[in-house]
Amino acid sequence: MKDELLSIKDLGVWYETGKPIIRNLDLTIYRNQVVGLIGRNGAGKTTLIKMIASILGTYHLESFLWFREKSDVQSNNFKLNRSIIFDEDHSFEYFTFREYLEYVFDSYQKAVPDITELVRGFGFTNHQDTLIKDLSTGNRKKAFLITGFALRLPLLILDEPVNGLDFDSTEFLYQLIKNYKEYGSVLFSSHVMESITMTANQVLILENGKISQTFEGADVDGDLIRKALQNHENY
Repeated sequence: MKDELLSIKDLGVWYETGKPIIRNLDLTIYRNQVVGLIGRNGAGKTTLIKMIASILGTYHLESFLWFREKSDVQSNNFKLNRSIIFDEDHSFEYFTFREYLEYVFDSYQKAVPDITELVRGFGFTNHQDTLIKDLSTGNRKKAFLITGFALRLPLLILDEPVNGLDFDSTEFLYQLIKNYKEYGSVLFSSHVMESITMTANQVLILENGKISQTFEGADVDGDLIRKALQNHENY
């Protein structure tokens, strides 16, 4: 029997009353699992992630279970055990990477580990003392990814993690995502099919605010997923 990590039932999210972006959505993430979330622009991928990040307060749901216990996105127990990396993040611009890393680990009440392998893997060695605002788009993404992976929390959520990365960093990221099952689970959104099929053991298609189809195991196949996407009327 699979061990549930996060379970959300009957979720609805909106920005404007009467115009839901997410509707009647059920989501279960199991421990030590990589879940890929795919869908066209406007399907609700980032909205879902923002809700889980407690950035959006306009939502309703039937239940929110964390490690099979009743919880919510604002609970400290949940916040201290999940990390979220957004596609675009303009926060902490006047921190250097080292300062940002120390701040984040202090916030999570954890000691900063040895991040040498992560820094080298992302080709970030020469940027650790640069202000985040002065980093290129790709290096800014690397700074946040290094921190997120270094935390090794039960749940790591990534919003379009491949965007802005060079080839070598993308290949390194794929390995990190696949290997993260040793520490916890990953939920990530992507519009790049390769990133989904190379890393995920479950793929969810999000369409019009609902999960319309799920692929698991051997069915996580690019051709099968593309065919399903093409068959959706509004994709």
